[in-house]
Amino acid sequence: MSQDGAPSALQLERDRHRRKQSVRSVLVAAGSTAVLGLVMFVVVVRSSGWARVQGDFLSPQYAGKHFGAIMHGLWLNLRMVLACEAAILVVGLAIALARTLRGPIFFPVRALAAIYTDVFRGMPLIVLLYIIGFGVPGLQLKGVPKSAAILGGVAIVLTYSAYVAEVFRAGIQSVHPSQRAAARSLGLTYSQTMRYVVVPQAVRRVLPPLLNDFVALQKDTGLISVLGAVDAVRAAQIGVYQDFNYTPYVVAGVIFVLFAIPIIRLADWVAARDERRRGQGGVT
Repeated sequence: MSQDGAPSALQLERDRHRRKQSVRSVLVAAGSTAVLGLVMFVVVVRSSGWARVQGDFLSPQYAGKHFGAIMHGLWLNLRMVLACEAAILVVGLAIALARTLRGPIFFPVRALAAIYTDVFRGMPLIVLLYIIGFGVPGLQLKGVPKSAAILGGVAIVLTYSAYVAEVFRAGIQSVHPSQRAAARSLGLTYSQTMRYVVVPQAVRRVLPPLLNDFVALQKDTGLISVLGAVDAVRAAQIGVYQDFNYTPYVVAGVIFVLFAIPIIRLADWVAARDERRRGQGGVT
């Protein structure tokens, strides 16, 4: 840097060299990707079974025929994702706070929260779906909903709340005890300390794994199809049974992937930002 604040000739030369290296790296990466993609395309297309695979899994005719029904079923998945995610965040945070309560008087609460997380993290979601989706309606209890979507949503919330609770608990425990001590010395109560000091920091720290759980939730909403709810997966299954062609399954899978990619990229961006902040010594 020169005395008048303008970049020196050496600095300008270094910047030009970095730009050239960046452009070269992008071109090399793009070229190698294109070559690899072309080779894979040629190998796949020229393989002996490609025509049969294309007809059974990649048929434009059956994709167009069932696309509308699959998209209509996807609307149910989207509503379930939003409703379940809101409930999971609330229930998961409540369980995490229950597990972090201190004092012998709260031991039963901590024990119940620990049992909850152990049971529902260990039980396969598909089994819980069968128990709640088929077993609960069989009890014929008054006031119990019989909708496959609602019962499936309950099973998903129970399962994912256990995982999210542990994510929140890890974030809460990662906040240094000095933060709590400083807050209490300022006159804040325990609840105020958790609300204004601990929980905000914990949420920022665990945001990447929370987003990853959100991506997994998007996929697992498709499991409600086992209860008979006509979501995207069930709509694709109906199409397969009608035409004995597996293209509808591929269409549903691609739609779920496209639906998840923005959240995946957001999770990557948040994780990278968090890593940069830690590297710079910033507050996370």
